[in-house]
Amino acid sequence: MLKNLTGIFFFTFLIVATGCSDSVLNNPYASGEGSSNVIYSSFSERPKHLDPAKAYSSNEYAIIAQIYEPLFQYHYLIRPYQLEPLSAKSMPEIKYFDKDDNPLGADATVSDIAYSEYWLTISDGIQFQPHPSFNLELHKELPTDIDAEQLYQLPSTTRVLTSDDFIYQIKRLADPATQSPIAGLMANYIIGLSDFSKRQSALIKQFPSLRKTQRLQSDTIAGVRKINGQQFVIKIKGKYPQFVNWLAMPFFAPMPWEADEFYSNPILKAKNITLDWFPVGTGPYYLTENNPNRRIVLAKNPHYHPAFYPKEGSIHAQKIGLLKDAGKQLPLTDNVIFSLEKESIPYWNKFLQGYYDASGISSDSFDQAVNFSSSGSAGLTDNMLERNIGLQTAVTTSSYYLGFNMLDKVVGGNSEANKKLRQAISIAVDYEEYISIFQNGRGVTAQSIIPPGIFGHLEGEKGVNPMVYEWRDGLKRRSIEKAKELLKEAGYENGVDSTTGQPLVLYFDTMDSGPDSKARLNWLRKQFKKLNIKLVIRGTDYNRFQEKMRNGNAQMFMWGWNADYPDPENFMFLLYGKNAKAVHGGENASNYQNPTFDTLFEQMSTMENSPERQEIIDEMIKISREDAPWLWGFHPKAFSLYHSWYKNAYPNLMANNKTKYLKIDSDLRKKYQEKWNQPVVWPLIVLLIIVLILLVPAYLMFKRIERSTAL
Repeated sequence: MLKNLTGIFFFTFLIVATGCSDSVLNNPYASGEGSSNVIYSSFSERPKHLDPAKAYSSNEYAIIAQIYEPLFQYHYLIRPYQLEPLSAKSMPEIKYFDKDDNPLGADATVSDIAYSEYWLTISDGIQFQPHPSFNLELHKELPTDIDAEQLYQLPSTTRVLTSDDFIYQIKRLADPATQSPIAGLMANYIIGLSDFSKRQSALIKQFPSLRKTQRLQSDTIAGVRKINGQQFVIKIKGKYPQFVNWLAMPFFAPMPWEADEFYSNPILKAKNITLDWFPVGTGPYYLTENNPNRRIVLAKNPHYHPAFYPKEGSIHAQKIGLLKDAGKQLPLTDNVIFSLEKESIPYWNKFLQGYYDASGISSDSFDQAVNFSSSGSAGLTDNMLERNIGLQTAVTTSSYYLGFNMLDKVVGGNSEANKKLRQAISIAVDYEEYISIFQNGRGVTAQSIIPPGIFGHLEGEKGVNPMVYEWRDGLKRRSIEKAKELLKEAGYENGVDSTTGQPLVLYFDTMDSGPDSKARLNWLRKQFKKLNIKLVIRGTDYNRFQEKMRNGNAQMFMWGWNADYPDPENFMFLLYGKNAKAVHGGENASNYQNPTFDTLFEQMSTMENSPERQEIIDEMIKISREDAPWLWGFHPKAFSLYHSWYKNAYPNLMANNKTKYLKIDSDLRKKYQEKWNQPVVWPLIVLLIIVLILLVPAYLMFKRIERSTAL
């Protein structure tokens, strides 16, 4: 028993000693990792695609934008958003031609411009990241028992980037086997892309065993031609100023033919190992570990070309000291570790403990982090301030809306009655309340299709949607009485159809499920009930919902759009008649078609930003507000928290490759972790004392019995 007591004392001493030391018992990372020059982030589900020709979601871009480099990027610190060269040596030289291919001047009218040529020059000496695909011997001698994890152990090398790699990637976009989400859109612009795709489709059917690299390299695209190893030309239809924005997206990042050849190896194909597992680019980081059930690790590219922290920025960026690292070579950190976190609460707790460097704020944690003042401005709680945590907010370049199917006989159509029904519903559905309840106040009500930060958006009284709001010492939603008046004029007084005498019943299609969705749907029912309209919720799975949208069978729905690039065309095209989803298969989910709007769109989409363009946008917004194909909904407001050691963080809603600019003060992080993660040992000490109090009498009695037995 004495040995047991000694063991208890030793165990307690060990815990107390550890608690008083500098070590941290609950550190989830390997020994020494937390003090290194590494960024810690997370992912909630495995990115489906790491192939830049296929990837098109934010969780995928969080990874691939650090690995791949397209021709251009958005300047990290300048606002409004401004493009600059990335892998390109300079911004493109654009040449215009008429229908007979005769050159035109820069001042040529849009009607005269039949073609535009983008002359693109890439920087000298850029190298790819180390990758086994460049080791051509491996293409023939790949181990038959290799798995995805062993890919990262294979001998790797590199080579210099050339214009052929950009041309090869464009061919991949057009290849039917790739199934790129922008193939159809780009076929509308790049000369010969559609024909190339058709020829490739025929080759696949005729020669199914033909290697992909052989197919693609044996054919050419009429509108894409090589000038030399550093220069190539893309020829597009008409004038399309936004095309340069597409060239800044990962879709147009260079792809070496060796990668496609490597992954066409039957051994890898049999195991479904593709570019989605082990990508290869020229970016500041490369993938060194891909374990979707645990973590994804990026390391600094040892072959990264000279790139430097910007020396200029917006006035705001200068004021908050974001130019301290001006001129330093990028990237500023050695590694990025993304850990799997399926639940928001564990992630939040680890952020507070200092094991993640930055964090969004879930609804469950919002009140712990943010306070709103009487004026409505957001600030941090005392707990966050005590931990020296910072807050950044920014209205996103996104729109979330409730759409009407304009092909529907009840809520669609262009008659005055149809319009007034939609306008009445637009007033009744209180999105200010929605933002307060379901977004924790993180959003601003939309006045039109264009969000703040995009050319064409107007602030203040000039930007008010008069169909839904009025300006009376600020923005005020019109009364429910006004909505009922419009409903009566539409032929549905008090929610009753004047032609049939039956109550008006409308249908809302959704793929939402779960407790949170149930609350939102109940809220939506109550909004329609204000007008005595019965709303029937038709829940379905994702595939069935998509099918309904494609066929135009949904009556009402909720949808959203994130900007691909900062131009009004990228939002206005969601209402362009030729993009109607059920008619033409485009992104116009409400199937809205207005000839005047469409004519103005075609004119606006080819213009540079100017007062004349703003006038056309104003007219388009006026038309769409009156027609009301959407309840314009809201633009989310992003709230992000970051620790004091997480340097150079700056909201940039267009750039996905922000990681290279970030800097970590690992010593400050270590001190924080030691301060906020010391074990609480007093309950163990109290427990030990209680145990001793209980054991000492028993021990004394045992010794008494032992002595009496001996006598």
